[in-house]
Amino acid sequence: MELKNIIFEKREKIGIITMNRPKVLNAINTETLNELNEVISYVEKDEDIYVIIITGAGKAFVAGADINEMKDMTTIEARKFSILGNRIFRKLEILAKPVIAAINGFAIGGGCELSMACDIRIASSKVKFGQSEVGLGITPGFGGTQRLARYVGTSMAKELIFTGRFFTAEEALSIGLVNAVYKPEELMDEAMKLAEVIAKNGPIAVRLSKEAINNGMQMDIDTAIRYESEIFGECFSTEDQKEGMNAFVEKRNKNFKNK
Repeated sequence: MELKNIIFEKREKIGIITMNRPKVLNAINTETLNELNEVISYVEKDEDIYVIIITGAGKAFVAGADINEMKDMTTIEARKFSILGNRIFRKLEILAKPVIAAINGFAIGGGCELSMACDIRIASSKVKFGQSEVGLGITPGFGGTQRLARYVGTSMAKELIFTGRFFTAEEALSIGLVNAVYKPEELMDEAMKLAEVIAKNGPIAVRLSKEAINNGMQMDIDTAIRYESEIFGECFSTEDQKEGMNAFVEKRNKNFKNK
């Protein structure tokens, strides 16, 4: 892959995506979205990658979409930009591998939206969040009006979006937007620890658990429970299920093969 705006590295079974436009606080433009799409496609196909971490270079996670690119867009161009961003963020959200957002700095607008497309969010204590698009005369366009309400409830989402105010990592923790807050120098170590714990588990079971949660949240409870039973049964067709249970009974270390 030839990447200008993103750094990708692989550490054993963990893939690390770093948004890398630090001079503009990692603002997202069309080129960056296309690169992100390319990276997601790559990690999706790499069977040796079990967990993904997304973070940002410099002082920001992502400080929004690139206003220099957006400011002169027509209605049609803006709609296409939103559709592109939503398609790629949704591709990340349904990726068959868990994604951890290690939010290291400003997560404003499109940055907050990118973090919400991840499965788990942990943040530096210095992070400022915000869905501040209304201050620019626009609405959130990369899923902010939809995911924020699902995570924190409609009333809180409306307050944050209508005011466009910034809020701290501690407030994000208190309203359930992030899972944990760490000192800045500890953030990536904690993200790696979390990723390593997940990567030791059966990768097929983790993937199917993600699928069951994501899809089940869109169903009524009775349909969702039936769906869970189907997913549960599917696990018993895998070599990993045999390995996991035999290792438990035999009191030995597991050796999952992603099969």
